[in-house]
Amino acid sequence: MLEIDIERVEFLISKCQGKKIAVVGDVMLDRFFWGKVNRISPEAPVPVVELEQETAHLGGASNVAHNLKNLGIIPIMCGVVGNDNSGSSFIEIARNNDIDISGIFIDPKRPTTVKTRIIAQNQHLVRVDREVCEPISEEATMFIIEKIAETKDISGIIFQDYNKGTITKKLIHRLIAFANEKNIPTFVDPKFENFFEYQNTTVFKPNRKEAQQALNRKISTREEIILAGTELMKKLNTKAILLTLGADGMALFESEDEVSFVPTRARKVADVSGAGDTTIATLAAIYTTGASLKEAATIANYAAGTVCEEPGVVPITIPRLMETIRKNNQKPVNL
Repeated sequence: MLEIDIERVEFLISKCQGKKIAVVGDVMLDRFFWGKVNRISPEAPVPVVELEQETAHLGGASNVAHNLKNLGIIPIMCGVVGNDNSGSSFIEIARNNDIDISGIFIDPKRPTTVKTRIIAQNQHLVRVDREVCEPISEEATMFIIEKIAETKDISGIIFQDYNKGTITKKLIHRLIAFANEKNIPTFVDPKFENFFEYQNTTVFKPNRKEAQQALNRKISTREEIILAGTELMKKLNTKAILLTLGADGMALFESEDEVSFVPTRARKVADVSGAGDTTIATLAAIYTTGASLKEAATIANYAAGTVCEEPGVVPITIPRLMETIRKNNQKPVNL
């Protein structure tokens, strides 16, 4: 059983400041059309959205980098965009948020991945994706590997895999080998295709759906969760598994005999988009300060709950995180 108080959280966040964490994965541009619905279209039984506002944000792996930046980390963002208008918008937004783009490879042969969401009265109506999911080129792969290898004082590497083609088997194997040789912790937010390629990492963070598909069975009861987490630890030879369970919170596996359950912290869920990005970013940021995995998972759980309370993809900020912890934590958090 772990107890963590607000002073400890403040101390750990203060130790994040200025650390470097590399984020490798599928960077995206998130577009939002915000409006209201007052009628149904006479052309088809669909709502007519009266557009009020358009916004664009860093999405996917770049949202992880944005979360890290807001926590005081220096993110080394590595990914691929196209030589198109969306790629230009992506780079402009990254620069406006003071995020280094030197790890971004511009590929004129593939489009920038764009997710467009239409939201009315804070309700998510539809999403349109523009993407190519073929593996990135050998040139782009080596560009990312070399960028990380030449960066000094990296405190961690996050793999943010959306199966959009950026993270290849070669990229996984080379970067994990490099990290283990340099004693750099690695954190994985996987998807389906490369699931079991991530051997010998520090923390592997699948969600329930991903774990069910990888193990080919349902994971519902507490017993099934424990069996699944234990099996994944053995198959992946990882130091820890953080299995996210949606409304049921998280389960942290540090060994076959050491399993901790973390209840969900969202008070009112408006939108779960981006919660996984916030979880892995906060977990990595806190862990690289020398915190325990239980401490890092606890704070990451609060951060994920905070961003779920707002519509759209919203990165965590230190003031909002601390406010949430203070409101929910008049006494120590038990894990």
